Amino acid sequence: MHYSSYPLLGVLLQETDPNDYLIPGGLLLAGVAALFIMMQRSTTKIQEQRRVLLEEARDEADRIRKESRQETQDWAKQQRADVQQHQREFREEAKESEKQLSKREDGLERRMALLSKKESGLQAEETNLTNRKNRMDTRETELDEVIDQERENLERIADMTREEARVSLVEKMQSDVEHEGDMLIQRMVERVKETVDSRARDILATTLQRLSSGYCQESTVTSIEIASDDMKGRIIGREGRNIRAFEKATGVDVIVDDSPGVITLSCFDPIRREMGGRSLNKLLQDGRIHPSRIEEVVAESKKTLNEEIQKAGVQVSFDLDLPGVHPKLVTMLGRLKYRTSYGQNVLSHSVECAQICGMIAAEFGLDQDLAKRCGLFHDIGKAVDHQYEGGHPEIGATILKRYDEAKEVVNSAASHHNDVPQLSIYAVLTQAADSISGSRPGARGESLDRYVERLEKLEGLVNSFAGVSNAQAIQAGREVRVFVNAHKVSDKKAVRLAHEVAKQIEEQLTYPGEIKVTLIRETRVVEYAR
Repeated sequence: MHYSSYPLLGVLLQETDPNDYLIPGGLLLAGVAALFIMMQRSTTKIQEQRRVLLEEARDEADRIRKESRQETQDWAKQQRADVQQHQREFREEAKESEKQLSKREDGLERRMALLSKKESGLQAEETNLTNRKNRMDTRETELDEVIDQERENLERIADMTREEARVSLVEKMQSDVEHEGDMLIQRMVERVKETVDSRARDILATTLQRLSSGYCQESTVTSIEIASDDMKGRIIGREGRNIRAFEKATGVDVIVDDSPGVITLSCFDPIRREMGGRSLNKLLQDGRIHPSRIEEVVAESKKTLNEEIQKAGVQVSFDLDLPGVHPKLVTMLGRLKYRTSYGQNVLSHSVECAQICGMIAAEFGLDQDLAKRCGLFHDIGKAVDHQYEGGHPEIGATILKRYDEAKEVVNSAASHHNDVPQLSIYAVLTQAADSISGSRPGARGESLDRYVERLEKLEGLVNSFAGVSNAQAIQAGREVRVFVNAHKVSDKKAVRLAHEVAKQIEEQLTYPGEIKVTLIRETRVVEYAR
């Protein structure tokens, strides 16, 4: 037996020393035979397993090879289908692009043809225009020659020089222009009346209907009635000490003359004059007239008057619902209670203006509180105008600016007599309310002399216009009737003449409210039947 065929047995026999073990020969042979049989069986089993494994591996490899081939075929088929799909889409896009390009080419060809046609037409028109221009130039030259000939003929026939004809033509053109201007002015006036007059009348009517105001004339006290002339001596006092003490304490001049039952107080400050009148009335009622008593009564009257002034200002602010009025302005409003203008109490006038402004602002959809402040403070300068230089609009604007009133309020006070330009609609409302309050019947008084003087100036100004035959002031100077010569003033020119008369009245005369100008043109034909 060769050990190379059975490695395990060879190793076992090589490691066994026969000298070390004494084994009987038969037993040894039997063991070897059994071992050989076992090894033969093991080898056969291993070979069988190897064959089975090889077959399984070969089957698995075939299966994997088949699956791999199938997947490869499927992938190749899918790729081929995708490529074909992309090719179809590309061909469709190429066809669509080709169609669009074809359409664009057709459109461009049509446009080119149209442009060529238009260009040909323009060239033809240009040729026609050139020909017409040449013909017009020829005709213009011929016309100039005809005009020169006609001018010479007219000068020869009319016995007028060229300069005389030009002057005549200019006068005729000027007359035509004036006529057209008069017609244009009349049309504009009618258009404005149609759109504005009705609306303004409605607003003012609504405002005046809502306004309820009394017209009790209030004047500052200038004279004091006394029971008897004996009181004059007591008022003067020994060597005039009482009257000097009274004048020093009040700042009012006391005039004691021969007028029976009257003592006159004179002072430019209405507050001081009011305080002097109250003090003197208290002294006359009390009967105790001496320097110390005079000082006490004047102090009491001054305190009471200041309280009434402050109360009057607060009451006005409360009645008009105007919060946030500066305390200084409240005091000045109270001082206006003792100030008059044209016989009209300035505080009552200011309150009435505030109410009118607020109502008109409500009609126009404006800020009513701001409008009422503009109307209330427009004459605030009259509270201190005797203490400062300048007119009350300028003084009032300075005061309102100092106490941080709104710019609309400041401008309304400064511009309500047109001293400065009006910068807002509230200034226009204030001026309108001021005119309405001052021009309403019974609002203001006026002396007879000044009344007559004002009417004479009004009539004289109107009579100074060319074409006016007579002028009559009626309704206390609130309307003037203008009678014109019908042969000198036409219907068209009458409109412009009325406008010029109203403009000159505004510029040259001073008057409360507004003056209505009514121009009358009539033609009278008189004939006698004998």
